[in-house]
Amino acid sequence: MFKQQTKTDKIILTTNGIIMTLIVLAVLGPLIYVVMASFTDPNTLLNSGLTLNPAKWTFQGYLRVFKDGSILTGFRNSLFYSTAFSIISVSITVLAAYPLSRKDFVGRKVIMTIFIITMFFGGGLIPTYLLVKNMNMLDTIWAILLPGAVNVWNIILARAYFQGIPNELREAAVIDGTSEMQYFFRILLPLSKPIIAVLVLYQFVGQWNSYFDAMIYLKSDNLQPLQIVLRSILVQMQPRPGMFEDAQNTAQLQQLAEMVKYACIVISSLPLILIYPFFQKYFEKGVMVGSIKG
Repeated sequence: MFKQQTKTDKIILTTNGIIMTLIVLAVLGPLIYVVMASFTDPNTLLNSGLTLNPAKWTFQGYLRVFKDGSILTGFRNSLFYSTAFSIISVSITVLAAYPLSRKDFVGRKVIMTIFIITMFFGGGLIPTYLLVKNMNMLDTIWAILLPGAVNVWNIILARAYFQGIPNELREAAVIDGTSEMQYFFRILLPLSKPIIAVLVLYQFVGQWNSYFDAMIYLKSDNLQPLQIVLRSILVQMQPRPGMFEDAQNTAQLQQLAEMVKYACIVISSLPLILIYPFFQKYFEKGVMVGSIKG
């Protein structure tokens, strides 16, 4: 195929290939460094850098991380928040997008306009905090799951996808005696797996990486997500009690802290790396929603 291209096309394809290769290397380089550094003995890492010698590898960073109960609690909380938030948000999104995609839905343009206005204008942090407080959701899981569950951009994406499904399919289902609910759950949703997968991935990743809402609304340690725990270790330089209790001096403490940091980064990134392959086959089709109209 490449030999059949014109000279100009070959130059463009070669240039694009070089640029994409550089981008991949720029992404993989730091990732490989962090993974290898998390297994490298701290003395070796400090004195000579990374090594491929297995004799210089150690699992101490991971052992110290998993030894700390707060990190395991944060990991479990983040997994719960991300999963529950994705389910709630995507459910609201598809339930709102379907009627808005119907041309016979009275007032859909007005409702869509109101939704779009909220994308550009908001009450801000203080009114939102007061609302959460007045609804008695402070220091509860609902302060994380509910305030951001409605995403207008996701509604627009789902609406565009539903509009791309032929209306004749619904008409045929109605002729066969299918009710509106049966059509939605048995026909429309199975056909909407690509956009649902993309929305779930968006919401899961966004919630997994989120820390600001938890920092504002949550006070109890047993409710803190993983990102708040990592923030105290990686940003505020506050290691958890007992994590470095065997450190003999300041230099050893610094070495162990660096190793634990790398291990924390790997652990926090692992769930996202694991779930992406399951959504990859739907991702391209889902993100192209609305780009082509036939």
